[in-house]
Amino acid sequence: MTGDSWLATPISFWTALPTCRRFWISPWRIVPRQQAAGSWNPEPDRGSDAVASYRKPDERELRRRLSRIQYEVTQHEGTERPFDNEYHAEKRSGIYVDIVSGEPLFASVHKFDSGTGWPSFFQPLEPDHIVEKRDFRLFLPRTEVRCRYGDSDLGQVFPDGPAPTGLRYCVNSAALRFIPRDQLEETGYGQYLGLFDGESSS
Repeated sequence: MTGDSWLATPISFWTALPTCRRFWISPWRIVPRQQAAGSWNPEPDRGSDAVASYRKPDERELRRRLSRIQYEVTQHEGTERPFDNEYHAEKRSGIYVDIVSGEPLFASVHKFDSGTGWPSFFQPLEPDHIVEKRDFRLFLPRTEVRCRYGDSDLGQVFPDGPAPTGLRYCVNSAALRFIPRDQLEETGYGQYLGLFDGESSS
């Protein structure tokens, strides 16, 4: 099965179960990478100062602006395939913002390789922009992570991360837009440049 057929046809529960047990993901909503992140740049680049006044577009507008994978992940709690997504191996310095609202969520200085195949962070960049919600749809309870203003589903957080927090925010690339360090000022996120003091350009 290839292409968008993954979006329309649920995979077998029992086929997906071993992977779901390993990564704690829903077996019903594994969706493929399809120009996951960066295919839509919110307009305008509003930066963090205007996030609080943000109004989420209606469903029709979201469908127009987002790719199918971005829409499925952020609006219907879909999950990308591990390792086959935009940012799991991203090593450049910068921040990650919500693909819908542009609110700043995570930073490269808090990113680590969890071995799961999804972007992982041990803490959020702006904790106030993160909403956590308990999820009991699978065998064990999980904590779902959403962004506050865009209300996008991002992924989950687990208590098995590295120091200093012991947390692992496991996030779908399709829910994110990466802004490299050298573009922070021009896109309205210049206040985060201090995170990268002492780092060489990358």
